[in-house]
Amino acid sequence: MSALVVQFLNGLASASALFLVACGLSIIFGVSRIVNFAHGSFYMLGAYLAWTLTRGLGWVGYGPLGFWGGILIAALIVGLIGVLIELVLLRRIYQAPELFQLLATFGVVLVVQDLAMAIWGAQDLLGPRAPGLRGAFDVMGQRFPEYEMLLILIGPIVLGLLWLLFNRTRWGTLVRAATADREMVAALGVDQRKLFTSVFFVGTFLAALGGGLQLPREPVQLHMDMAIIADAFVVVVVGGMGSVGGAYLAALLIAQLQAFMLLVPDFEIAGLTISIARMTLIPSFLVMAVVLILRPYGLLGKAPSHARTQASVEPVVRATPPILAKLGFASVAAMILLPLIADEYGLMVATEILIFVLMAASLHFMMGPGGMASFGHAAYFGLGAYGAALAAKHFNAPMEAGLVAGPVLAALGGILFGWFCVRLSGVYLAMLTLAFAQIVWSIAFQWVAVTGGDNGVLGVWPSIGKTGFFYLSLAFAVIGVLLLRRAIYSPFGYALRGARDSALRADAIGIDVKRVQWAAFAIAASFAGSAGALFAYFKGSVFPTYAAIPKSVDALMMVLLGGVQTISGPLVGAIVYMGLHEQLVRVTELWRLVLGIAIIALVLAFPQGIAGFAAKRFAKEDGA
Repeated sequence: MSALVVQFLNGLASASALFLVACGLSIIFGVSRIVNFAHGSFYMLGAYLAWTLTRGLGWVGYGPLGFWGGILIAALIVGLIGVLIELVLLRRIYQAPELFQLLATFGVVLVVQDLAMAIWGAQDLLGPRAPGLRGAFDVMGQRFPEYEMLLILIGPIVLGLLWLLFNRTRWGTLVRAATADREMVAALGVDQRKLFTSVFFVGTFLAALGGGLQLPREPVQLHMDMAIIADAFVVVVVGGMGSVGGAYLAALLIAQLQAFMLLVPDFEIAGLTISIARMTLIPSFLVMAVVLILRPYGLLGKAPSHARTQASVEPVVRATPPILAKLGFASVAAMILLPLIADEYGLMVATEILIFVLMAASLHFMMGPGGMASFGHAAYFGLGAYGAALAAKHFNAPMEAGLVAGPVLAALGGILFGWFCVRLSGVYLAMLTLAFAQIVWSIAFQWVAVTGGDNGVLGVWPSIGKTGFFYLSLAFAVIGVLLLRRAIYSPFGYALRGARDSALRADAIGIDVKRVQWAAFAIAASFAGSAGALFAYFKGSVFPTYAAIPKSVDALMMVLLGGVQTISGPLVGAIVYMGLHEQLVRVTELWRLVLGIAIIALVLAFPQGIAGFAAKRFAKEDGA
C-alpha cells in the first residue's frame, strides 16, 4: 500500500512539471494556431539559464533567494527571447499555412540546440538542490523528497493563478475570445499583434519555468527539448488545445499512468515474457490516440470553427512546368553517369538522397493531393526498415525478399492507422499520426526480444556492391516518383483531390471520401516503407530512431522546403535539405545552427517552397 501512495505522489509531482510546459504550448496554439515545435527549446533554455543563474547568485551569498530568484529570472529572460522570436520571425508568417509555421519553429529548434552547446557544452550539467528542501517526509514508512512535495503544490497554484488571469482580467477575456474565434476578435478592433506577442511571452515563460524547476530532479542536457515536446503534445491534445484546465487534467492522467505502470509485474504469454514496466512510453500515446478517435477536441476542449479545421495545404497541385521537367530528366541522366565521376563518399551521399526523395514523395502524396498533413510519417519508414531487417534476422531472407517485406509491413501499418486517421482532419489528423508513430517507435525501442531495442538489428547488408545499390536506389526513386505522379493524375487522384477540396461535394457526387483517403494512406505508407527498406540495407542496420519524431520532421522539412503545391517540390526539398545537412556536418560542428538559419531564411524568402516559387515564376513567364 505504501508503494502505491508514494508512486501516486511521484505522479503528482511529475504532473505539475509537465503541466507548466504543456499549458504554455496550449495557450500559444489556442490563440495563434501555431504548432510551436520550438516550445521544448524554451524549456531547455530555461533549465540552462536557471543552472547558470542559481550558481552565480548562490556564489554571492543570496542563499534561497539566489536559487528561486535565478529560476524566476531565467524564465523571464526566456519569455523575452520568445517575444523576440515572435516579433522577428513568426509575425512575418502568421498568414502562411500552419505547416510552414511549423517549419520555421523547427529551424528555431536547430539554432537553439547549437547555441546551447556552444555556450554550455555537450556534457550533462548537475543542478543545485533547493535550499531548505533537501530532506524527505516519512510517508507510510517510506521516504518522499520535500522538493517533490513542493512541486505537487506548484501545479495547482499555477493553475489557480492562470484561472484568475484568464477569467478576472480584460487581457484574459481577450485571450479566451481569440481562442474561440480569432477572426471575430480582429473584427472588433483588437490589436492581434500585441495579443499574440503577450500570449507568446506567457507561454514561453511557463515553459522556461518548468525547465528551471527540473534542476534538482534531473541533469540539464541538450536533448531535453525533444524529450519534453512529445509528452507536452500528448497532454495538450488529450486535454484539449487551448484549454488550461484540460492541460492540467491530462497531465495528471498521463503522469499517473506512467508512474503506476512501473509497478505492474512481468507476465508470460505463450512463452513470451511481457514487461509492462519497460513499456512506459506506449500508454501515453495510446491514450492520445484513443482520445483523438473518440473525442477529437480533447477532454475539455471545444470544437473549433470551420475555418480552423481546414487542411493547411495549398488547394491546387500543379503540373511541373516544361523547363523544370526537362531539368528533372537532365538530373536523372546525370545521376546515371554519377558513378563514373564520383568517389565512394559522393556515391553514398547520392544514394541516401535518392532514398529520402522517395520518402518525401510518399509524404507529399498525402499532403498535396490528399490534404492530410502527417507528423508521424516516419512510422512507415521505420516499419519498412524493420520489415526488411527482421526478415533477414529471423528468416535469413535475401535482400530481394526484404525489399518486398518492408513495404508490405508498412502498408499494413498504413491500413491500420489510416482507418482511424481519415476520420479526422487538419491538425487533429496530424496529431493522431504523431501518436501512432510514437507507438511504433516505443514498441521498437522497448520490445528488446524482437527488435533489439536501442541496440537495433545489425548485419542487414545488401547483396550487391555500392555502385549496384546506388542504381537500385535510383530505380526505386525514379519509378516510385513516376508511379505516384501517375496516381495523382489518375481518376483516383482526381477523386482524392476532390475529397480534399470539398468533402461534402465529393460525397454528393458519389465519391466515398473516407475510403479514397484510406487508400491514399496505404499507398503513401507502402512507398515510405520501400524507402525504409532501402535505408536498412544502405546503413546495414536498423534502430528505433528510424521511426522517431526527428525522422518525421526531416520528411516534413523536405516537402515544405520544396513546396506542397508542386509535384517536383518534395524532390527539390529532399535534395536541398539532405545536401545542406551532409555538407554542413562535414565543415562545422555547429551545423544545426547554420542549417536552422538556412531553413528560417528559406521559409521567409519562399513561403510556397523553392519548387513552388520556381513553378509559379515559370508559369507566369509562359503565360506572358
